[in-house]
Amino acid sequence: MTEITAKTPWKPFIGDIPFHLEYFQGTMYEGVKAMAEKYPNYIAFDFMGSSTTYRKMLNEIQRCAKSLRTLGVREGDKVTIALPNCPQAIYAFYALNCIGAIGNMVHPLSAEKELEFYINASNSVTVITLDQFYNKFEAIRANTKLVNVVLASIKDELSKPLKAGYMLTEGRKIQKIPKDAPVIRWNEFMNIGKSCFWNYEVHKDANETAVILYSGGTTGTTKGIELTNLNFNGLAAQIVATNPMFKAGDKMLAAMPVFHGFGLGVCIHSMLFNGGRCILVPRFTAASYAKLITKYKCNFIAGVPTLYEALLRLPNMEKADLSCLKGVFSGGDSLSIELKKKFDRFLYDHHATIQVREGYGTTETVTACCLTPPTMHKEGSIGIPFPDTYIKIVKPDTDEELPYGEEGEILLAGPTVMKCYMNNEEETAKTLRKHADGLTWVYTGDLGTMDDEGFVYFKGRSKRMIVSSGYNIYPAQMENILDANKMISMSCVIGVPDSYRMQKVKAFVVLKPEYPANKETWLKIMAYCKKHIAKYAMPYDLEFREDLPKTLVGKVAYRVLEEEELAKIANATEEEKNSPDAVDVNKEEIAKAVAELDKEEGTVTEE
Repeated sequence: MTEITAKTPWKPFIGDIPFHLEYFQGTMYEGVKAMAEKYPNYIAFDFMGSSTTYRKMLNEIQRCAKSLRTLGVREGDKVTIALPNCPQAIYAFYALNCIGAIGNMVHPLSAEKELEFYINASNSVTVITLDQFYNKFEAIRANTKLVNVVLASIKDELSKPLKAGYMLTEGRKIQKIPKDAPVIRWNEFMNIGKSCFWNYEVHKDANETAVILYSGGTTGTTKGIELTNLNFNGLAAQIVATNPMFKAGDKMLAAMPVFHGFGLGVCIHSMLFNGGRCILVPRFTAASYAKLITKYKCNFIAGVPTLYEALLRLPNMEKADLSCLKGVFSGGDSLSIELKKKFDRFLYDHHATIQVREGYGTTETVTACCLTPPTMHKEGSIGIPFPDTYIKIVKPDTDEELPYGEEGEILLAGPTVMKCYMNNEEETAKTLRKHADGLTWVYTGDLGTMDDEGFVYFKGRSKRMIVSSGYNIYPAQMENILDANKMISMSCVIGVPDSYRMQKVKAFVVLKPEYPANKETWLKIMAYCKKHIAKYAMPYDLEFREDLPKTLVGKVAYRVLEEEELAKIANATEEEKNSPDAVDVNKEEIAKAVAELDKEEGTVTEE
């Protein structure tokens, strides 16, 4: 065995959190089964008012496993699950793991061509989805090798009163499915396993592929990421180790989706593997999220920064008592310093005794592999590595480790590192590289620094860097500045092609409700930018939006904004292309606004 020689400056600062852990070497199903036998009467999950115990959950998983075997699914087969956070998603996911098959997890709201890609890339012949998505799969069936389409329905998991209400509202929107449609309804599917009398449970090596998740697609071509039982079980052990306040029976609000590493790995599997209780949220809205936190007195919540920004704006949270919270985690995107301060204050004002703990990770490591410790926080830091996880900063795309404080590419190593990219040896070789220190490292493409105490600071994604007149500009840093403005709720900064500077900077902002989207507000924000942003990075224009586009997992979809600007340029007249930038047209008015801002703040701005 190669000795690990990687540096670990964070070791003295982990407190009571162990540096090394023992990891369960069985399958995810075997781990959850052991928990169901230990806590049979504990509630495993809640869904739209109904609670399911560990005993019942295990029984349904086993019924589903038998049905899958009867349907012809065998060890190593890939089955596409296109479901929201609902009971059938839980049963199907663990049932596949039980029989040694692989769950191909995809977003049910994906476009038809995306679904076609996911199904064909994984060679799935079976898909499990909701009745309301039937037409999507029927439209692409001829272009795939699909044989079995199993249709679940939300109404099947509701109590009678809720079922009646659902059929009068959401249920009416679902298009009728032909009686002769080549599908299997969920209840019928669950019954076909009655004829399965053989041993359906398959024990697999912990390092074999168990799940396929897909990269978000915001940094390039979408790739299937093969993850193992050990990846998920390792994460489940790390989550509890880094949260010693967790106790079996604690409640996690599972709003992050089951097809995403954050949702599946942290909000669902880490809970069920350790006796926790998931509050399943099938369709996220900030209002429903807020209501469930208080209704169930949740102990843990996890989400992306845009979620916390939305919660701050909800009037029905004014009198909420959040003293039940033991942990609030932010991940999936960069949390600005200002938003963290705002939400920490919000938690304090609502009787919580904890603060937001920011984490960092990639789907190539399931999800988070770095987290702010519960007892120590550094402004702007995404924390320190999980047990048995290593982070180092190198000169981009090399193995040359940089001194503490110097910016470079973030590399990750540990038990949650993916097996490979599916059917893509070239990309796998670029991303997973073994170093002389004995570890296999994930090259994240993200930029960051590490201080001499091992705290990591995320600086931006290397592929999201704007180069203007030879200067490197990092959108995440500019968004942090914009978000600190009292008028701004949310921002996104992009680079727009420019014949002279290569790229120029444009900012999109969502204003807080009390501020009008008019010329005066525009001038005030541009004056603020002039005071806080270097001249070479100054936005040439600022556009107000009622909302910003989001990716399927809730991040701001900056690629969409980039594409919109490219389309504008392509369709622009010669006069429009040669027109001066907004910042130059309004130069004198911005200067006056800067002077007014100087008076308010008692400062002087230098040109």
